[in-house]
Amino acid sequence: MPNAAEAKTRGELKRKGYKVVSVKQEVRKNLIDKLKKGEDVFPGIVGYEETVIPQIQNAILAGQDMILLGERGQAKSRIIRALVNLLDEKIPIIAGCEINDNPFDPICKACREKVEKLGDKIEIEWIGREVRYGEKLATPDITIADLIGEVDPIKVAEGHYLSDELTIHYGLVPRTNRGVFSINELPDLAERIQVGMFNLMEERDVQIKGYRIRLPIDVLLVASANPEDYTNRGRIITPLKDRYGAQIRTHYPKTQELEIQIMDHECARFDEDEIKTVVPKYMKEVVAEITALARRSPDVNQRSGVSVRVSIDNYETMISNAMRRAVLLGEDQAVPRISDLPALTTSTMGKLEMESIEDGREGKVLEEITKKAIVNVFGRHFSVHDFDDLIKKFEEGTTAEVSDMMHAKDYTKKLKEFGGISEALKKLGAEDSSAGAASGIEFILEGLHLNRRLNRDKVEGKTRYRG
Repeated sequence: MPNAAEAKTRGELKRKGYKVVSVKQEVRKNLIDKLKKGEDVFPGIVGYEETVIPQIQNAILAGQDMILLGERGQAKSRIIRALVNLLDEKIPIIAGCEINDNPFDPICKACREKVEKLGDKIEIEWIGREVRYGEKLATPDITIADLIGEVDPIKVAEGHYLSDELTIHYGLVPRTNRGVFSINELPDLAERIQVGMFNLMEERDVQIKGYRIRLPIDVLLVASANPEDYTNRGRIITPLKDRYGAQIRTHYPKTQELEIQIMDHECARFDEDEIKTVVPKYMKEVVAEITALARRSPDVNQRSGVSVRVSIDNYETMISNAMRRAVLLGEDQAVPRISDLPALTTSTMGKLEMESIEDGREGKVLEEITKKAIVNVFGRHFSVHDFDDLIKKFEEGTTAEVSDMMHAKDYTKKLKEFGGISEALKKLGAEDSSAGAASGIEFILEGLHLNRRLNRDKVEGKTRYRG
């Protein structure tokens, strides 16, 4: 409403013709506006354009509360937090109200008494969308007091009766009145607390210390849950599930291209770096393939899931190892190589929940997954027969040593001895710099070794390939 934000009292707000709508109406209206304008409703969310996002939009248009159901690392929390962008930039509340009361229809007793006393002279204030979002991670020790409220002994000591609504210290949900409230990992919420939640959602009343209080709060409730939690740590009670209008299933990226797109988007960047970082496409593919294989590995607990964060953190770690090499060796370009992949152990092992396997074997599982990833990516770019001339050179006695701490120029010196590799480097886009060529050479040599065309030995911290 034009100039409505200039209003300081309820009377001024009336004269300016401002109309208060429910939060679900507000979110619905703003979603429709964004869809008409072709704006991105959930910026930064990749891979859900044809699946999850249309379902969320349907739920919003239907005015439904939502549960996002999916394994860890599927952007559930990010999607929920992005709902804040569908709220109005500012809304009016009764000044000083703890639960953002509507100036025209207050629900807390203190504000109702103010309105009776002051009428249209009651002061209002404007709050931004960011303070209208509340979030709580569900844990077994959460109480009704945390979410809904508790009797404040100080207010009782001031002379109020226990049954007086003015004695209440409001919890998180009422304090998010006229906003969006999220409960993460909903099944971890104790069942008796879930009962209090569905009573608030449907009947719009609560009981605190045995006193029944009408509290018709206006809130869009959203929750996240991992399917594993239904049978492992807890469950969502049926009456509460029934009150959520939409249950939306999230998923991991369906293609390698989407996984790589997420890696590129989420990777930490430091603009002040003097050393240029270049990540070849095939190295991105290897990182994404490691995650894809882990999601299918019988040694990894698939019910727990393999988060997209595995790909993101592995990508960052691989780049970091290449950066460390460039700094130590005084090179002006950091290009990840196959020899950087062992560094991924630190960013992978803490994120994979293994099935019942022997202690200490986790590293072996990751090593086998990494080898398979390299083989798969190599097979998408080349046939082994593309390197018959190179293999022949090795059979005649040529050897090659590689290491994550070797100068790139040491690789390019060997290029003349490698028959038929220049065209392969050009195909990889790795011929432009010595650092790029070093990365391409390692990828080709390791691919040939894993396809059993070259032997490989570990020698004094280096890897030697031979015929």
